[in-house]
Amino acid sequence: MPTTAGGVPPITGQVLFYKQPQPLSAENHGGLGVKQVAQPFAFLREAHAVPVTVTEFGVAAASYPIIFVGDERTPVAVMGVRQGQNLFVDNNGFVFEDYYIPAFVRRYPFVFAADEGSDRLLLCVDRAAPMVSNQPDVPFFENGQPSKFTQDAVEFCKEFERQRRATLDFVKMIGAMDLFEQKTVAFQPRDAQGRETGPQQKVADYWAISEERLNALPQDKYLELRNNGALGACYAHLVSLLNWSKVIQRAVRTPPPGQAAA
Repeated sequence: MPTTAGGVPPITGQVLFYKQPQPLSAENHGGLGVKQVAQPFAFLREAHAVPVTVTEFGVAAASYPIIFVGDERTPVAVMGVRQGQNLFVDNNGFVFEDYYIPAFVRRYPFVFAADEGSDRLLLCVDRAAPMVSNQPDVPFFENGQPSKFTQDAVEFCKEFERQRRATLDFVKMIGAMDLFEQKTVAFQPRDAQGRETGPQQKVADYWAISEERLNALPQDKYLELRNNGALGACYAHLVSLLNWSKVIQRAVRTPPPGQAAA
């Protein structure tokens, strides 16, 4: 069980959403648990891009563009075009109906952290999460032992970690085959009558899988992708890019954070 007693070193590093992650233990969190909150995904409001694993590409592609960012080519689902604004969380703190919620989001407030000095992973909880309470609906521990809820959280995080590592392998494979290309997405501002109003505005520079390079692969490399189950993820990513127009249109209709609608 990847929980730990007191006296452990503080968690280092930062992960999106997590403000005060602590290794979960009966000693330190025995009276805590989770409660229902009015706005369960309020923490997602300021995240315009969320990491996704390769096994999520198929389902996420129906909702968002999936792009690769940074030197490590991390795949993310694009949920907004402005820093600090998610266009898919409503005023009630829920993700709009019928849009996929990535596993990275669903595991919150739990997360695994590496235990320095060993290969173990520690189950941590964000103590600052609004749903973590000392008057819980569901406790973390019962009679000093992890509750079924906590055990299920451990299993979910274990599976997420497996998929995260599979995603690293996928990205490494695509990079080794030289399939990544840099792309830019922009949009043309228009007025209510559809007339152009000023120059095009760039939304993002990002990495994508090149369909041209993919189709030009030697047969043995193409079959390698297919046999590894990676080919479907490649095409799901390519199809997902059609969602850029959906996200951009949402952005055009939505004022920036802190600015009231006209």
